[in-house]
Amino acid sequence: MAILKMLKMRMLVVASLIAGASFSAQAVPFYWTDWTSASNTNGITVNGTITTLNSTVNVTYNNPLGVGFTQLSGGTDYWTNGPRNPANSPYTSALVDNIPTGTDIIALQFAGSQTLTFSQAVANPVFSFVSLNGNGYAFLDQDFDILSVSGVDGNACGFWGCGTVTKNVVDLGNGHTEYQLIGSGEPHGTIRFAGAFNTVGWRSLSNEFWNGFTVGVQGTAQEVFNDVPEPESLLLVGLGLLGLAISRQQKKHN
Repeated sequence: MAILKMLKMRMLVVASLIAGASFSAQAVPFYWTDWTSASNTNGITVNGTITTLNSTVNVTYNNPLGVGFTQLSGGTDYWTNGPRNPANSPYTSALVDNIPTGTDIIALQFAGSQTLTFSQAVANPVFSFVSLNGNGYAFLDQDFDILSVSGVDGNACGFWGCGTVTKNVVDLGNGHTEYQLIGSGEPHGTIRFAGAFNTVGWRSLSNEFWNGFTVGVQGTAQEVFNDVPEPESLLLVGLGLLGLAISRQQKKHN
């Protein structure tokens, strides 16, 4: 019986670890894109890199209609409104603890579709935006979470001020849904796509000069999702061991 009690205690520990892995959430550093070059290819194509703890991910942005401008090195830091203070930045949250690095930004102007492509699958990409004023982004069949907005929950205003955002969910029929991020005023903030992604595509809903964005990731999918055993696997192993121990104890007493 002592062995059985010990195994039960170990199962409690495993259950605690599973609960922590499944439900705990805390802010972690994200790796932001260093946008490095732009060319007039198929409208405009902008290239960059994300350097994670163990990998370098190439990022490609394409917009067939072009953009307002790109800022690839130096220039105005639109990611701040005064000092860089992660404590009240509109780009940090309970999940993201660092502001987009550098001054890199892609400024949008035209309504229409555009695409981000990653050279390998990335984990939980975040999309930070500046001055989504009178515009919106629509993501086809891809839901998102609004993590932070300027002037909300103690956040400071962004470079151009404060505003609000809402998420509209539109059923397009035939099994397709559009998830829309709609801005009002001068909202600045960050949204997140949970999971592993090789591409993220969306369409700007109106012509407006200008609203800007950059993208960051928690890491590669390999780094974030495959470094530890999945909670379900731990649970199955633990239940199997407990069942085996109970079966042996019953046979012993019989």
